[in-house]
Amino acid sequence: MTAHYLRILAQSTPGAVRRAVRAATPGQWLAVGILGLSGVAAFGLAPGTALETTPTHLVRLDLARPAISIVDGGGPGYWREDRVLRGDTIGSVLARMGVDDPAALLFLRTDPSARAVYQLRPGRPLTVETAADGRLLTLHCATVGGERLSIVRDGERFTAMTAPAPIELRWKMAAGEIRTSLFGAADAAGLPDAVTLQIAEVFAGDIDFFHDLQRGDRFAVVYEMRYLDGEPIGPGRIVAAEFANRGRTLRAFLWRGDDGGDGYYADDGAPMRKAFLRSPMEFSRVTSGFSAARFHPILQTWRAHKGVDFAAPTGTPVRATGSGKVRFAGRQEGYGNVIEVQHQGAISTLYAHLSRIAPFVKAGARIGQGDVIGYVGQTGWATGPHLHYEFRVANDQRNPLTVALPAAEPLGAVQRASFAERIVPASAQLAFARQLAGTLVASGE
Repeated sequence: MTAHYLRILAQSTPGAVRRAVRAATPGQWLAVGILGLSGVAAFGLAPGTALETTPTHLVRLDLARPAISIVDGGGPGYWREDRVLRGDTIGSVLARMGVDDPAALLFLRTDPSARAVYQLRPGRPLTVETAADGRLLTLHCATVGGERLSIVRDGERFTAMTAPAPIELRWKMAAGEIRTSLFGAADAAGLPDAVTLQIAEVFAGDIDFFHDLQRGDRFAVVYEMRYLDGEPIGPGRIVAAEFANRGRTLRAFLWRGDDGGDGYYADDGAPMRKAFLRSPMEFSRVTSGFSAARFHPILQTWRAHKGVDFAAPTGTPVRATGSGKVRFAGRQEGYGNVIEVQHQGAISTLYAHLSRIAPFVKAGARIGQGDVIGYVGQTGWATGPHLHYEFRVANDQRNPLTVALPAAEPLGAVQRASFAERIVPASAQLAFARQLAGTLVASGE
């Protein structure tokens, strides 16, 4: 009979279970209880539904022991910290922190310099110093604009001051594998979009992220995360990154020179940033490649196509692929709105069919690599919105997707020695991040 009740409990519908409970005798329930205490389970997995054992591996990272010091406040007050909750008023959160000071509340309500305290968002920390009787002595909080607001009591007067907030930088690591797209892999790894865009920018001289990516390509990245009062407020710069693509592995490290300049360089000090970007747009699609013979959709004849057409919606920003001087900016019959840029030596580039040209782009103007000089359009001989891009050497068009791009200047001998020494910690973090495909780990800098 006991086995009968066990079968009901394990297999029956809720109604049957209720009927069985009502019909059970005390002795039968005692037997069920004994079975439960003796380790017999009435509920189990159905046959064939056992979960596979999740593979695990041990990853070890030695972290520096934090310095511990004894802080002597030296003041008469008591410090407390709390977070703003949804539905809080400034009065309620201060009362929760032990503040009992009508004069302070009056100052916060009426003084324009303290108005930022009313813009605190849920989750933001608030720090106060109070006297033993609950009077407010000091208040610190971060404003919406990213500054620190400090309110200090001097006798019966209050003063509100704002100053740049101290930002703490911590290193974070992530790694991923390309399955569908760079952004898909980055999302799976927990990377902010701003860091993903930086990856594309750092390796833009070597990888066309629309055409060169393959399933199975891998990346690892170490980047800065900015914190204010212990709360993350957004990512900073990439510190080190690695990308394995088409059988080659590229690494890049951030170098901040003593002169204030910075840039990304490979292990040997060679610049990652080429003198030219491979593509004038961050993400686009080639609709017509470089060819000696192509059927022209408007002229209805076969003729050479000495450039590359990138399809993109009207208004998509177009970047200058290299620094140089604008040779022409205006309208030409077949090209529509077009920009020609003269670069170093005999190299020039051309950007055609633009919907509009950036206001600062005029003949003779200097532009930098990556500057947005125009926007995709359909002007001139174009059947749809796209950018026609040409890369010329001594006015001879070359295939911009395959031409060997000149490199920027490498680090000097003295800088290279310092660079090799400074990237050691970042290189170690990058090696650790390489093992973390799909995992997000934080570590202190």
